[in-house]
Amino acid sequence: MVLDAPTQATASIFEQVAEFQHEQVVYCHDHETGLKAIIGIHNTVLGPALGGTRMWHYATEAEALRDVLRLSRGMTYKAAISGLNLGGGKAVIIGDAKKLKNEALLRKFGRFVNNLNGKYITAEDVNMTTKDMEYIRMETKHVAGLPESMGGSGDPSPVTAYGTYMGMKAAAKKAFGSDSLAGKRIAVQGVGHVGTYLLEHLRKEGASLLLTDYYEERAYEAASRFGAVAVGLDEIYDQDVDIYSPCALGATINDDTINRLKCRVVAGCANNQLAREDEHGPELVRRGIVYAPDFLINAGGLINVYSEVVGTSREGALAQTEKIYDYTLQVLDRAEQENSHPQAAAIRQAQERIEAVGKVKSTY
Repeated sequence: MVLDAPTQATASIFEQVAEFQHEQVVYCHDHETGLKAIIGIHNTVLGPALGGTRMWHYATEAEALRDVLRLSRGMTYKAAISGLNLGGGKAVIIGDAKKLKNEALLRKFGRFVNNLNGKYITAEDVNMTTKDMEYIRMETKHVAGLPESMGGSGDPSPVTAYGTYMGMKAAAKKAFGSDSLAGKRIAVQGVGHVGTYLLEHLRKEGASLLLTDYYEERAYEAASRFGAVAVGLDEIYDQDVDIYSPCALGATINDDTINRLKCRVVAGCANNQLAREDEHGPELVRRGIVYAPDFLINAGGLINVYSEVVGTSREGALAQTEKIYDYTLQVLDRAEQENSHPQAAAIRQAQERIEAVGKVKSTY
């Protein structure tokens, strides 16, 4: 269960860590560079915790903590349900990336990662790039998502988008009886790196596209490029579409927006799309909306980075990512059979693997 925002805001740090069942939360601070970061290590039964670092201008430090706790837990489930020998972790750097991000700050963050001795492996996430990973790599070997020129797997965004596309097609098959997206009206919320690659897949298949983005100029640029219609940030929820695809920040399915959705499928690459899983997951089912669990269908990026860690090829990562289609159908069928909702079914499936492997070994 996920705590609601008011409870989280007043709960102690240890209460929140216990609620999400984390192994470790690390606060990182450096006066000289201005670094303020939090690393969340959720579960390392399957292997070292791997998850990207995002940089965001959070309104409060409590908000940053909530984000890292939810994101790192999602990484545990993402790795487990995808069959990867990894645990779940995540990091957030607090601050405006356009103003504060620089080599010194990133290298100092790399020192904090290095001090964890391999229990946490970082990679890129929101407002971070492969170049940023190069700076972090100067201080620690525990980083993935490096440029291909350095022997890394490169930008994971295309693989994340491909997995999301596979999951969307599976959800469409469940909702409409066919996985074809040709002619389907699809609203994409967020056209950053992953959202843009997703748009390419959708356009090639002949979908009718609507989109929005926090940065208005980026939305209009993408609309022009993909023959889509750009709408306002808040207007995206009211569109009469077949599929709503949240590809920005989390919790966009909440008490306000869920009543406004006019779609049959929710499938996107954003993390933690349900503000309260135990309430909004069942509510989507009651409304006849098929939900493709976020941590399942956006696992392509993790699969790609994992290929770098274990030394397999990009082609192998793509083949593994394509299996998201079958995994999504399995979870949707399981939710139906258990009279549950897809997010709960996906979490149970991930937890079952962790519990099974936990009988063989302990934490990393």
